[in-house]
This record gives sequence, structure tokens and C-alpha cells, in this order.
Amino acid sequence: MPSPTKADDSSLDAPASPVRVLVVDDSRAQRRILTMQLERWGYLVTEAESGEAALEFCRSEKFDIVLSDWVMTGMTGLEFCQAFRALPHESYGYFILLTSKSEKAEVADGLENGADDFLSKPVNSDELRARLRAGQRIVSMQNELIFKNQLVSTTLGQIQKLYDSLDRDLIEARKLQQSLVRDRYIDFGLGKAWLMIQPSGHVGGDLAGSFIIDERRIALFSVDVSGHGVASAMMTARLAGLLSSGAPDQNIALTLTSEGARDAFPPDEVATRLNRMMLEDVQVEQYFTLAYAEIDLISGELHLVQAGHPHPLILRRTGAVDRLGNGGMPIGLIPGADYQTVSSVLLPGDRLFLVSDGVTECPGPTGDLGEEGLAKILRGSAGLQGNELLESLMWDLSDHTGGQDFPDDVSCLLFEYTGPV
Repeated sequence: MPSPTKADDSSLDAPASPVRVLVVDDSRAQRRILTMQLERWGYLVTEAESGEAALEFCRSEKFDIVLSDWVMTGMTGLEFCQAFRALPHESYGYFILLTSKSEKAEVADGLENGADDFLSKPVNSDELRARLRAGQRIVSMQNELIFKNQLVSTTLGQIQKLYDSLDRDLIEARKLQQSLVRDRYIDFGLGKAWLMIQPSGHVGGDLAGSFIIDERRIALFSVDVSGHGVASAMMTARLAGLLSSGAPDQNIALTLTSEGARDAFPPDEVATRLNRMMLEDVQVEQYFTLAYAEIDLISGELHLVQAGHPHPLILRRTGAVDRLGNGGMPIGLIPGADYQTVSSVLLPGDRLFLVSDGVTECPGPTGDLGEEGLAKILRGSAGLQGNELLESLMWDLSDHTGGQDFPDDVSCLLFEYTGPV
């Protein structure tokens, strides 16, 4: 039985909000004594005369704390505790067994079956209050944890919806970006070009392509925009328009002669114009590297500018590999950057390669592939032609990484010069 309490202790330490307590005892007198005590302390109390009745209450109602006698007719307090823990609960219920048992083995048995605490009978008022406070703290922390878990779950669900929406948008963006490179194979009559672009994500910052200057000249280009993702993809879309064969009047490399015929700026001037546009008109923090080549299909003359891009390589028909270019600054970094045109001559059977740094900087167990590694691969695949050569290059890159995904966008433009018959 609870020990006598002072008349004014009902005003002490009342819970800030009603805490629901279930009192279970087959003795009506014991239940009433406990209930009166708890109600004076501000608890909201429900009584049950047996474990079976208490279990029915617990199936339909939520209780923060349960005070149950151990020894009862029918279902014992320990059996009720086991059944209580087996019920589906969204929140935690603190379970206190009231018992005259003091054997350590019995106490351990109670803890193993779900009890949180014990009170010896007759119940001491101060001890009861202390155990209730401890139970309130644990229930409060548990409820707070459940609330935060629910909040996290809800937030994760919202993030997942946003991710799914973004993923769908990126899939569509990839389709649009791939449409910028309409022709993966182009036959210019006296030469043929093949393109290969593989973004490391949904969308990427690599771009490669070509356009016709006039009856005998074509231009080839390879671009690598800094960064990854949507911002880089948007820049490649803009550059695709500025180097488009479908809209020559908007092509930044093309001009007209005094007679009105189509002509092109020299490669170094093309790089200068793009650099000025990036710094004066676009004004973003992005930059890009560029390899741009102008080829005379009749003579095989090649004029090229390299702006921070990997060195273009010529795989000669003899199997030798020539490296072109002299480095140069990326486009969009420094106002007034100086670019230089370099020249060479293609002979029938020679092949020109413009690649992004996703190829030359492809990582492997022994380090990046590098331009020497690329040259070695090209010499080893010299007997292959066109798209077969590009596919072989991709397999060799994959072997170099040990089968890992490419960490950067990979692109390559292959031009094979056949020359006049």
C-alpha cells in the first residue's frame, strides 16, 4: 500500500500535460489507493481489474506508463507484460511491475520479458513518484525520437519525390543533349568523321562536331566545359549553336567574303572570338577547353588551334603518331589570351583524333592514361577503321580503369582523310 502523504503534495511536480497511466491489480482496494495517489499528482488514470482486461484497454488506447501487480488471478503481471510488448505500438509504454518478490532471478526474469522497472510492495509514495518521473523522462525521449524519425522519414520521402522529378528531367535533358550531336558519322567525300561521346552522368560538358565551311574546307571541333551536370550541359548547348552547321549565319567561326561567299575566321581568331564572348557577353564562372581544326579536303592542309585541350593526335598511315598544338589557355579565363594556329598536312590514310581530357586523364592502377598511353593504344589499333576503332578505344579505356566507371565525360572525334582519288 502507498505510504501516507502530506495533504499539500498534490500541488508538487504535477506533469505539464496529462500523462496516461494504466493501473492493473485484481485487488479493487489496491487499485483505488494507487489511483487516488496518481490523480492527486495530476496523472490521468485508467483502472483494470485483470491482465486480460488491461490487454483489451491497450489494444484500443495508448498509455504512457503501466503499473501492474505481478501476482494476479488468471493472467499474471509478467504474462501481461509479455503480451503488452507484443502489441503494435507507435509510441513506447513504460512498464512497472509491483511485486513482493525480491529474488534476483525473478527480477532478471521480469526485465527479460519487457518490464522497465520494479516497485516493492507495499509501495513507498516517494519512491513511486521518483519511478514515475523516470518513466516520464524515458517516454518523453522516446516520443521525441519517434517524432524526429517520422520527420526524417517524411523529409526523406519529399526528397525522394524531388529526386525522382529531377531524375526524370535529367533523362529528358540527356535526350536533348544527345540531339545536339545528330550525326555520329559524316561522309565528306574526301574524308569521313566519327563521333563518340559518353557522359559520366545524365548530362555532361563534352561536345564534338563538325561543319562545312565551303566546297573544299570543313571544320572539326572538340569542347570540354568545366564542371559537370546541368550547368555544363547548358553551356555545351549554347556552344553547339555557335558552332552549328544548321545555322551558318549564327556560327561564330563563319564569315563572308567581300563577294558574299562563305568563309571562316582562322582557328586562332575563332578561339579569340569565343574567349571574348565568354568574358564580355556570357559572364559566367565557367570556362572550356577547345581543339578546333580547319581541313582542306583537296590538299589535306590542316590548320588547328589548341586552347587548353589535350593535344590532337594524327595517326599516320605508316603507324606513327604525331602530336599537334602548343597548349594555349582555356577559353573564358583570361581577357586578351593569345592563341596560335599550328599547321600540318594530312595524307590519304592519315587519321586525326580530337579527344577530351576524360580520355587522357582516365585513371588506372598505374596512374592516368596520358597522351603517351593514348598514342600507344592508337598504334596498337591502327588496323581498325572508323567506329570499330572508337569502340576499341573505349574497351581499352575500360581495361585501363580496371572495369570501373569513367569519373569524367569521355569524348572523341575521329577524322579519316582519304583525299582525292
